[in-house]
Amino acid sequence: MPALKKTALTVISAALLSSFAIAPASAVGKDTSDDAPKPPAGMSRVGGELLGRSGTQVRLKPGAPVLPKDLTGRSWIVADAENGEVLASHNAHWRLPPASTLKMLFADTLMPALQPKTREYTVRDEDLADLGEGSSLVGIKEDLSYTVHDLWLGVFLRSGNDAVHVLSAMYGGVPKAVEAMQTHAEELQALDTTVVSPDGYDAPRQVSSAYDLTLFARSGLQKADFREYASTVEAQFPGAKKKGGKRESFAIQNTNRLLTGADGVEPYKGIAGVKNGYTSHAGNTFTGVAERDGKVLLVTVMNPSSEETHAVYKEAASLLDWGFQASGKVTPVGELVPPKSADTGSGKGAPAAQGEDRGGHGPESAGKTAADDEGGSSGVGVALGIVGGVLVLLAGGVFLVNRRWPLPDLVRRLPRR
Repeated sequence: MPALKKTALTVISAALLSSFAIAPASAVGKDTSDDAPKPPAGMSRVGGELLGRSGTQVRLKPGAPVLPKDLTGRSWIVADAENGEVLASHNAHWRLPPASTLKMLFADTLMPALQPKTREYTVRDEDLADLGEGSSLVGIKEDLSYTVHDLWLGVFLRSGNDAVHVLSAMYGGVPKAVEAMQTHAEELQALDTTVVSPDGYDAPRQVSSAYDLTLFARSGLQKADFREYASTVEAQFPGAKKKGGKRESFAIQNTNRLLTGADGVEPYKGIAGVKNGYTSHAGNTFTGVAERDGKVLLVTVMNPSSEETHAVYKEAASLLDWGFQASGKVTPVGELVPPKSADTGSGKGAPAAQGEDRGGHGPESAGKTAADDEGGSSGVGVALGIVGGVLVLLAGGVFLVNRRWPLPDLVRRLPRR
């Protein structure tokens, strides 16, 4: 072989080896067919430069487990819920339709304003007039009264767009709710998100990202009420009035199948919510939080292309399994940033961005949470009291997020006897 050719091959080989050693974080996503949708070349870099790259981002240390095979989600992320470290991601900032996972932002935004939970509201015809065709419904009826507690259970358990619209009416109307959600998203630095409908129903220009949905979950999980509703397995919801004026009730079950174990999906040990979604435009979307051995992880999966039944849950579960095994064995590829108003003590988190929800899956009523399900539908683990971040509200109104905070009480669900 001529010396010049040998030298060229040596240089090329060295360059290739060097590229693998220096940049192990990037891997090509599985769905690479010519007709498959592609993420944009330039995405937001909020949370870190690697999170703005397309494809899979992971930095494995020696002895770390490899990522699960056959992941087909267009976008996904695995993060430590407490310290905010992103363990791995895939197209984390790809702006995609969110479906009912957007209800996490709705709840995180409106829940503090709609107090107390015992407050009652009588539903008017106009409150339910603009529901999208085929919307998931919990079964709210005009001229009947519901408590705020009832309505939040309808949102979290049955993904009821009717409950969202009634809560929006109580807040001052859908436009006001949408405006507040957009403002809150910007405060959380969820800059991939454009809110058009409060329930996540498909609407032109309405998008979010796996990264943003994870921020919404992390923020919402600071609230005890949010954690309660997200982990509620089943409840009784008020129905019509019987003769004599007494209200009937009917059972509703959470449509988060990793929580309930319904429809042949294996319940995930340690799951505690938070929200699933589906529309024909968005596909299946899911954000979940789970605890194992004192470690709390958040995972979001958006629109898996797999034709396997309940692929979104299976891919989320496999990513959670990987995350628990990989904890401490990977170098983070980014972080979940604090809100803009947070005092981090560091300057981190400043944004460097580029520029049909059927809701589907669908009270006070005796809500049954994973915490009190001693003979429940499955034997999952932690179901209540998860902190999704370190956003502790101080007396001065400043969030402090530069340290790890202890979890609130963890309430474990007892296995079925």
